[in-house]
Amino acid sequence: METQQSWIARDRRVNWHPYTQMKTTTHIPIVRGQGSYLFDANGDAYLDVVSSWWVTLHGHAHPYIAQKVSEQLTTLEQVIFAGFTHPPAIELAERLLDLLPANQERIFYSDNGSTAVEVALKMCMQYAYQHGQKKSKVLAFRNGYHGDTFGAMSVSARGAWTAPFQDRLFETLFIEAPTLKNLAATFELIDKHAADIACLLYEPLIQGAGGMLMHEAEPLSRLMQYCRQKSILLVQDEVFVGFSRTGTTFAADQLQAEPDIMCFSKGLTGGTMPLGITSCTALIYDAFYDDDKSRAFFHGHSFTASPIACAAALASLDLLLTAETQAQIAMICAQHAAFVKRVERHRNVRAVRQCGTILAVEWAIDRSTSYFSDLQPILHAFFLARGILIRPLGNIVYLVPPYCITVAELESVYAAIVKALDEIYS
Repeated sequence: METQQSWIARDRRVNWHPYTQMKTTTHIPIVRGQGSYLFDANGDAYLDVVSSWWVTLHGHAHPYIAQKVSEQLTTLEQVIFAGFTHPPAIELAERLLDLLPANQERIFYSDNGSTAVEVALKMCMQYAYQHGQKKSKVLAFRNGYHGDTFGAMSVSARGAWTAPFQDRLFETLFIEAPTLKNLAATFELIDKHAADIACLLYEPLIQGAGGMLMHEAEPLSRLMQYCRQKSILLVQDEVFVGFSRTGTTFAADQLQAEPDIMCFSKGLTGGTMPLGITSCTALIYDAFYDDDKSRAFFHGHSFTASPIACAAALASLDLLLTAETQAQIAMICAQHAAFVKRVERHRNVRAVRQCGTILAVEWAIDRSTSYFSDLQPILHAFFLARGILIRPLGNIVYLVPPYCITVAELESVYAAIVKALDEIYS
């Protein structure tokens, strides 16, 4: 069998990892996953409480998803989705539309979260174009993150990641995430630019990569309603928060307004494989439905609506809607809420935030939520040494656990967080 060090050496010779300064980073070879755990080549276990970048809903190597994917592999692995369709894509679209807000009527498939957002942006801009409108701006939240393709970068927070491409990004009007106090000022800005704004693009309730920043449903609903009055399309990015991360099936379930377009990925397939979805209303779809071929929506991918990925998504949806999984989600929410009360007054806690199954603890000794924070690698190593996979956002330790996690496993993570709070820069 290959050793840990031999895998590391082979990896360093050939691979280039994301968000990584390769000169200073070593990557741990993971050879197996089961439930809430990942196992390295030495046999060491890591409790994956970030769901491997927020995607693994039901745990690693789930047998039910594996079975359904295997069945699909021996039935139909791929077919071009232009001029053809297939049962898994039809069934997945039907089942999702039954769960989404009532105004969502069409599903467009892509292959990840960034492309789901790109699709949404292109839909909005072409929608305006086909109505003879020149709308060149997008309204988005400060501290937002929507992906790493050029359109997604344009509507995300600007910084070191986007600096090399600054001159190639289109104009975005950035606003603060809505609160009851800042809505009036935001409405004034919207009034000034409304005729030129194609859409409002936003992460509902939680800005994930921005530091697990959270805002309330009421002011977001009011902002959505105001934009609708101004004929600004609403694009709801649920790539992270969809599929019960906020405690409800979708963040949309907590809002009083309905979006025009929604974006999904990450937990969509239970973390099994890439798949992106952009849903939209009949109003959007009908703007492209025409005898004139030039008014079609010209976007696609070689693996659009992959039958295998759709089968994985259907299996994940089966699991998500069971009484057992719903009970697990409720348990995680309750355990997090109790832990918030335990640590919110700790001397090293600046803030602790919770929304559904998502928990974030912000250290008081470093204000940086950046990947360049000096505290981030210290915290990462602290938890890794205790067999816990946590990828801090600068000074913020967050939990986005798989739904199969147990009370005992959560308690072990909470205990490690308290120990870190007591010992690191105390």
